[in-house]
Amino acid sequence: MPRFSVIVPAYQVQAYLAECLDSVLSQSCPDFELIAVDDRSPDGCGAIIDEYAARDPRVKALHLAENAGLGPARNAGIDEAVGDYLLFLDGDDTLTPGTLRALADRLAATGEPDVLVFDYARTHWDGTTLRNRLADRLTEDGPAPFTLAGRPGLLRVLMVAWNKACRREFVTREGFRFPPGYYEDTPWTFPVLMAAGSIATLDRVCVHYRQRRQGSILRTTSPRHFDVFDQYDRVFAHLAERPELERWRPELYARMLDHLTTIATRPDRLPPGSHPAFLRRARAHCRRHRAPGTPVPPGLRRALVRHGLHRTFRTLRLAAALRRRARASAGRGEQRLRAVLLRLHYRVQRLLPLRADRALFAAAPAVDQGCDPSALEAAFHAHAPHIRTAWLGRPGTAAHFTALARSKYLVHNAGFGPGLVKRPGQVYVQTRQGTPLGHTGLDLLERPAAAHGTDFAGQLREVDQWDYVVSGNRHSTLTWERAHPGDYTTLEYGSPRNDAFQHATAADVARLRASLGVPEGTVAVLYVPARRDHRRTQTPPLDPGRLLGLLGPRFTLLARAPLGEPPAPGSRLVDVFAHPDLPSLCLASDALLTDFSPLMFDYAGLDRPVVLHTGDWDTFRTVRGTYLDLLACPPGPLARTGEEVADVFASGHWRGVRSARLRAAFRERFCPYDDGGAGERVVRHVVLGRPAGLPRAVPPGARRPRSAAETQVRAPLASVPQPSGPLPVTEGR
Repeated sequence: MPRFSVIVPAYQVQAYLAECLDSVLSQSCPDFELIAVDDRSPDGCGAIIDEYAARDPRVKALHLAENAGLGPARNAGIDEAVGDYLLFLDGDDTLTPGTLRALADRLAATGEPDVLVFDYARTHWDGTTLRNRLADRLTEDGPAPFTLAGRPGLLRVLMVAWNKACRREFVTREGFRFPPGYYEDTPWTFPVLMAAGSIATLDRVCVHYRQRRQGSILRTTSPRHFDVFDQYDRVFAHLAERPELERWRPELYARMLDHLTTIATRPDRLPPGSHPAFLRRARAHCRRHRAPGTPVPPGLRRALVRHGLHRTFRTLRLAAALRRRARASAGRGEQRLRAVLLRLHYRVQRLLPLRADRALFAAAPAVDQGCDPSALEAAFHAHAPHIRTAWLGRPGTAAHFTALARSKYLVHNAGFGPGLVKRPGQVYVQTRQGTPLGHTGLDLLERPAAAHGTDFAGQLREVDQWDYVVSGNRHSTLTWERAHPGDYTTLEYGSPRNDAFQHATAADVARLRASLGVPEGTVAVLYVPARRDHRRTQTPPLDPGRLLGLLGPRFTLLARAPLGEPPAPGSRLVDVFAHPDLPSLCLASDALLTDFSPLMFDYAGLDRPVVLHTGDWDTFRTVRGTYLDLLACPPGPLARTGEEVADVFASGHWRGVRSARLRAAFRERFCPYDDGGAGERVVRHVVLGRPAGLPRAVPPGARRPRSAAETQVRAPLASVPQPSGPLPVTEGR
């Protein structure tokens, strides 16, 4: 007898069915049967189901003699099921990885409840994912299991069958079945929750609920939406059969009124001309099923539906439509007028004198405490305190254009956009975003997948406004001058954002680790995957949760990658995806695990271990194009799979002699000036006109902040001394 029976009805979902079935068959928990029900689908669903059943004995294929609908198809699956718990999954949805294991663990921990309710997320056609907004109702805090009386808010969670695991014995004993028609989940969900002797919750996204552009029942205009009345008649008939459940009538009445209001007010549900009939039936239902003294939910739309005021409803809808059109027309006029006034304001501001004591900073995509412009702002404060600094505010405001027109110094790591008109006397410092590995600028002309709508002419117009480009090494200098050709001066002074590495102390490192929750005595690995231009969704190549399991209890993983769900409190998996200060994350870690992120060039300046995951190097190089062969000159050990990554750490190769030798060569090539003074050198050259000396390379034994994985925490560090001499300045051509 399997633990789970996963029932998947299929009707006209051939484009999604294979992904659905794969999401079940790839679960880490093998104790399940998959019952796929072909609801006499006119497309290829039946053939797909037969193919899966032929090659995997866990798949049981059912073919209905005629199209019966979602409810009867699920009933057919229930009749064939032999698992302890029933799970329902629609043929266009998917289970998230690890779902069955998480369900099994939670069921065991809560004493085998009748019903386990779990969470879901809506996935849209463009790849965006939005978690259920009522996820707080599924908290695992408090006693478990419980009855519905202990958590009545569950009645407000989406009324579907696929966010619950139901004990098959309980379903059979109570005689629960799905009715035919639309909204078949309604007379299943409410009775199941009310009748359950024990309920538990799992605060985890287990289902990705696909929001299809077309083909979804809820997006189909049809008279079958009138089926909702029969479904609620079944719900209240269930109450009438069991007087002990009468206490739930007010809440069910409120849920019914909300449901009817949603159907009546959505423009894509009811056929034209059917609203009066729907509202008349809604009025009759509200009168029939409302108990005397039941509170009436407030709201104008609910009142119109409850009283069946279809003429008033139609009049108000027409008035609302006219009001929306008037607002849109007025809004467009206001926007045009505002744009004209802002352009005029910008032109007037450009006629006023420049403010020689003002510097304006900006970064893409937003203010980042660890970017080069942020580091340069700190250098302005330290070495040119007479310059007042500011960050570019919300675009499209008068203050935005005032700052853009009047500030003498402009600093950006991407571009100010086509709105910038650079004035004589303004100084534009472009910092870029680290040492380039993948192709950039004009080099992307041959890489259409990576370029994807890049305005190359606009890029060159922006380049023509640059006065200085800050470079961290000769590789970057040569790349920028070829990929972004212009009449600017390259300041090959080092990366200002890496100055923080040399100024940090051991106490700073300990404080950063504590703020991130890194347990003492563990090795903190910072995982930073690169963006894949050929992929719509940026799922990390290595699953952070699985990777942490492979690494073992001695390691903590700082994941700079989108996670499917937040890590559990106290977990050794730390979500730092939105952390605003990347250098701080580097300082807090003991090693960097990446694939092709340019962060490896900055991290090498810390002289801490770097491990490269190279599983899709050929694909990345083909799509994006690269300026060097990482496999020939890596900053540390290479690993193709998650298992190989774990082996590199378990064996100690990540910080072995060969790793140190590779890192030293990489550091000498790409971090020659990372001595903590890059920001100062830029400010001295650009603002003060007094260039300072620059070492040809940071000495191999230069001091740096030690990581927690090293043998001993050292005292606070000093910067590397800077010998005098001329600054290497490369003129762009």
